Amino acid sequence: MRLFTGLDLPEDVVGNLERLLEKLRPAARIAWSAPANLHITTKFIGKWPDERLEELKQALAAVEARAAIEVAIRKVGFFPNAREPRMFWCGVEAPELARLAADIDHATGRLGVEPEKRAYSPHLTLARIKEQTDLRRLRAAVEGLPNMEFGRFAARRFFLYRSRLQPGGSVYTKLAEFPLTT
Repeated sequence: MRLFTGLDLPEDVVGNLERLLEKLRPAARIAWSAPANLHITTKFIGKWPDERLEELKQALAAVEARAAIEVAIRKVGFFPNAREPRMFWCGVEAPELARLAADIDHATGRLGVEPEKRAYSPHLTLARIKEQTDLRRLRAAVEGLPNMEFGRFAARRFFLYRSRLQPGGSVYTKLAEFPLTT
């Protein structure tokens, strides 16, 4: 099975992002994310054997407790750059989230999961851009947005998700929940 850990978004933030996507979707023919699939990845684990699932859950349950993590969802942009983008994203501001991601990376690393090589950069993938396309209308729509604030919340738990690739896109299933606070 294919796994990752991440944070869920509260309903009000998902609603704000859903309204954003409704405004922007007509502006570009790109692979838009389903609002229900939006999450903040903390660690991509990748392929994991079914028979070792409990071992992984135990390792994640042992991640050090901490205060709730304050998260702000704001701004949008293109990755790696606006000229030749491969992704359209929404920003995640949560300074303490990098420490959680590092702790999860360490916990999974002890089980043989490849450690992260790049610095942690939290974001929400709003769309994937699989081929070069004209994005002028999308850029203009983004410039015309009245507000780039999409919500705030306190993360009190993270989840282990299973990702299944389907013809219509990825389907995510929560396999376990891990509280951050004691």
